[in-house]
Amino acid sequence: MKIFVGNLPFSATEDEVRELFAQHGEVTSVTLVTDRHTGQPRGFGFVEMEDEGGRQAIAKLNNEDLGGRPLRVDEAHSK
Repeated sequence: MKIFVGNLPFSATEDEVRELFAQHGEVTSVTLVTDRHTGQPRGFGFVEMEDEGGRQAIAKLNNEDLGGRPLRVDEAHSK
């Protein structure tokens, strides 16, 4: 299951996000999106997890505070 994670603090690291989601199941990958030109974080990313843990993470972590910002967590939809 691919999960969209929005409103991340710009200081968030992949390890920090992995640790947060790993509380709910096995995390297979974490990708934080950066600006192509500046390399600066864009404040969102994607987490891949097994389905059961993913559903649990979405339910528990949506609106959870990370670095003073409420996370937006939802199942990722293809373009």
